[in-house]
Amino acid sequence: MLRRSSGKRRRLPRWALVCTVFGALLMLGSGGTLLASEALLARYEGAVETADLFGDEAAAAEPKKSDIKGPLTILLVGIDPRASDPNKPPLSDSNLILHVPEELDRAYLFSLPRDLIVEIPSFPKAEFRGGRDKLNAAMAYGSKVPGQARPDPARGFELLSKTISNYTGIKRFDAGAIINFEGFRKIVDAMGGVTMTLDIDVRSEHLRPDGKGRTGNPNGEGYIGPQKVYKKGTHHLKGWEALDVVRQRKTVGGDYVRQKHQQQFVKAMVNQAFSKDVVTKPLKLDKVLRAAGESLVFNGRGHSVVDYGLALRNLRSSSITMIKLPGRSVVNGGDYRGEELQSGAKEFFASVVDGTVDEFVVAHPNFINK
Repeated sequence: MLRRSSGKRRRLPRWALVCTVFGALLMLGSGGTLLASEALLARYEGAVETADLFGDEAAAAEPKKSDIKGPLTILLVGIDPRASDPNKPPLSDSNLILHVPEELDRAYLFSLPRDLIVEIPSFPKAEFRGGRDKLNAAMAYGSKVPGQARPDPARGFELLSKTISNYTGIKRFDAGAIINFEGFRKIVDAMGGVTMTLDIDVRSEHLRPDGKGRTGNPNGEGYIGPQKVYKKGTHHLKGWEALDVVRQRKTVGGDYVRQKHQQQFVKAMVNQAFSKDVVTKPLKLDKVLRAAGESLVFNGRGHSVVDYGLALRNLRSSSITMIKLPGRSVVNGGDYRGEELQSGAKEFFASVVDGTVDEFVVAHPNFINK
């Protein structure tokens, strides 16, 4: 059961643009110059929903502390709500992990493919016996509530996090968040758009050039008719355009290119959120903060969203390294089965666990997603 967090007011010497990009799959703060008011901070924290994402109510009930220590590993999950059928279980379209070393002044951002073939553990809460399937299905299996038609995304997140922990060896996530993809659009529009540079042409599978939905193919799967095309180069995107770009995976490179675009989008939003155009305009900042808060379901294991924003206030987009994990498609008898990660991925996960990511990246520069 999702519940509103109880926003605790506190005095801050400076408002650090706390967690604006939380709604864009990051929990960051900046050293912004806008003086904080208690009302603004309370309004933002009060807009954020909290939930028991890890199946650990006790941790959520612990007294809040502001002394968050590194290293931190944070699971960020993007879902696309089924507005036409609220009873349909959600799938995790984006599975991002943010790893922040002990000093809390830099971070590594990497993604797991939505179609990654994994072993999903049993989950009695949802009467799921476990089995082998694509990673995004874990969210759907776990969200089932016996005797209830409406799924619970928080339960789905719990099973997804267990699945990812088993696969990567990362035993514990320090915080987690569910991001509503529709929230992307609201945040980008509140900021006045976002600038992204695409290294390939991107054709929209879902939308026409005017942003309206394409017509379903009457003779099979997919869509027909004119497509919105984003040419290679730099674009200033509106909210619906940015969301459209990061959803496309039927391009050269498939889901791995989509993961890259999602990571680029996160960094672009960080840059825009920390720009003077947002930081120095209280009305725009307030609008962005509220849009981010309304797009987020958060669990900080006893720490608030504001605590994390303060702890990560020294991070900048330039100190976030995007990681690409080597992978390939699994095809059996001509049929697509999913994705699998290749040699080196396990070693990277091990470096996250033992705190040696810096050394791993120096030794394996090909893992950097440029």
